[in-house]
Amino acid sequence: MTVHQARKRFGQHFLVDESVTEAIVRAVNPDRGDKVVEIGPGLSALTAPLLACLDHLTVVEIDRDLAQRLRNTYSPKKITVHEADALTVDFSQFGSPLRVVGNLPYNISSPLLFHLMDYANHVQDQHFMLQKEVIDRMVAKPGSSDYGRLSVMLQSRYKMHWLFDVPPEAFDPPPRVMSAVVRMIPLPDSRPAPKQWQVFEQVVARSFSQRRKMLRRSLADWEIDWDTVGIKETARAEALSVADFIRLSDYLLDNGKINRV
Repeated sequence: MTVHQARKRFGQHFLVDESVTEAIVRAVNPDRGDKVVEIGPGLSALTAPLLACLDHLTVVEIDRDLAQRLRNTYSPKKITVHEADALTVDFSQFGSPLRVVGNLPYNISSPLLFHLMDYANHVQDQHFMLQKEVIDRMVAKPGSSDYGRLSVMLQSRYKMHWLFDVPPEAFDPPPRVMSAVVRMIPLPDSRPAPKQWQVFEQVVARSFSQRRKMLRRSLADWEIDWDTVGIKETARAEALSVADFIRLSDYLLDNGKINRV
């Protein structure tokens, strides 16, 4: 089989350290009948050990050469290959409860995480390898420098756990940054949730667009009664919890300060 050259346009860095793949599979701990979808299987570093634990695996691969390599390597009884951009895939088609895993391309990691939020109701858990800097932001707490829009949006929908770091030399070609593995578990439907997600997302994005400014300035166009909301008008976005943002977005919606989408 010909050697595959990593393609920069797809952000390809192939995992080659078997101890890391073993650690990821242990973290996922799949049962044979689980519905598992692997995003970006690449050269099968995770695919092969996952298949050893599963009756069947679904993979999403954008690179047509790698997709064909997978079809040539594995029986269709064991693997279903979807040759597609994961950003365009309807993950609900794979059934539920779904377990999603992958070594995600760093150049699309945030957009892909937001895309997957739309399918959280179908998901049991997600295990991803990402740039460590991104995972630091995902799990950051209010008041920290890493806390931002990504933190709030994902923490409103998932409980997340950093699992372990992965050094550059675990990949070929090695990236210029440290990587890490994260576990994401969708929160139950009984959790506090905004009345409208689109409004919540708009408020969070606007609040962090000028994170150094006090909220009374960055959100001045909406004429907020801060005492009613229960948030100090001198607060900055990075000081607010997810619950604070939910309360703020619901206030703006209920009082006609922002249009329902």
